[in-house]
Amino acid sequence: MAVLAITTDLSFLHLSGLTLLGAATIVAFYVGRVAKFARLPSLIGYMIVGVILGPSALHLFDEPSMERLSFITEIALGFVAFSIGSELNLSSLKRLGMGIISIILVESFSAFLVVVLAMYLLTGDLPLSLIFGSMAPASAPAGTVAVIHECRAKGSLTTTLYAVVGFDDGLAIIIFGFAAALAKNLLITEASGVSEGILRALLDPAKEIVLSLAVGGVAGLLFFRMVRGLKNGRDILIVVFGIVLVCAGLSIRWHLSLILTNMMVGFVLANKRHESLLNRVTSPLLEVMPLLFVLFFCLAGAHLQLSVLPSLGVVGIVYILGRSAGLIGGARLGALFGHVEDKVKKYVGLGILSQAGVAIGLSLIVKHEFTLLDAKYNAPHALKIGSSVLATITATCIFFEIIGPILTKVALKKAGEIPDEKPG
Repeated sequence: MAVLAITTDLSFLHLSGLTLLGAATIVAFYVGRVAKFARLPSLIGYMIVGVILGPSALHLFDEPSMERLSFITEIALGFVAFSIGSELNLSSLKRLGMGIISIILVESFSAFLVVVLAMYLLTGDLPLSLIFGSMAPASAPAGTVAVIHECRAKGSLTTTLYAVVGFDDGLAIIIFGFAAALAKNLLITEASGVSEGILRALLDPAKEIVLSLAVGGVAGLLFFRMVRGLKNGRDILIVVFGIVLVCAGLSIRWHLSLILTNMMVGFVLANKRHESLLNRVTSPLLEVMPLLFVLFFCLAGAHLQLSVLPSLGVVGIVYILGRSAGLIGGARLGALFGHVEDKVKKYVGLGILSQAGVAIGLSLIVKHEFTLLDAKYNAPHALKIGSSVLATITATCIFFEIIGPILTKVALKKAGEIPDEKPG
């Protein structure tokens, strides 16, 4: 047992955070190259290193150290969101017509409805089913964007994926706000016999989205004015880094969506009709993004505690199947309604399955608010739902974070949008 303890827990080394982060970056980079050689996205390799270094194996990344390094995750997500926004040129979106809007609406609501129905048939518990359903539309744009960058993908499917993973988190927040408000209302009525208003509970998510877009829009206009006179890529990168940090900081301070706020900055830039400026801004990002992806996915892997997998159970399997069916089927149906080209219709659903930070964040909100609900109204059912949702979503995100990027690469390859690779 002593030997086992030494081989599985190296926390006694007391490595400094910088030493550990530097070593993890180098090791993750090379493991990522091995993953790429095996025709897997590099980020799978980065995540494997994170899992090994985290609480699931060697315990070198413990909870306090990951909390101290959380700013790296926030910076990386800010750059990912900015990158998404800079690809959302209105003229390109108009060429895809109403197909984009149709895909986003139908895939999000389909995932919600399919999971709610599946969970209700399994458990007969409507509040629980509503909460699980509200988790389903949330995506993890970092995984999709990382694969697109690594593969240098270009084309209509790539543009569609940027738009879908960029905007569906906003819709996911709205769906979550409505479903959580309804679930809380049902639980309060069950516990006390008194009903609270749903509309009041919907104000917070609506305010979050509107303010996120407004702050991002203003920041985008200021950013455009600051960089339009700059010619040197290194100078532009400094300003980009600064604006991403400002928007990330304001989002955290004011409880806004970090993704939507930074995405709007890039969106404003992309639609100012200055193609040469857009190229000057995005070119330096191509040099920085690979490093951010290594750091982000290595830390994301460290957060994935494999010990929760045994708790997955039937509920977790039903959630995985329901969410996958809802997103893939809904995206295809939305593409059919939107009359988009065949390759987008066939493969867009495969590229949007990644799920991590946003869903886990929402499940933490549920755990916190439903614990307060139990304390206030003596509603043990709410406490049980909060614990179940947090454990299940944490476990299923491990599956989606692994399978999502793999299927994104498959979709891009089959659509013929990866240079030097023939369509499948």
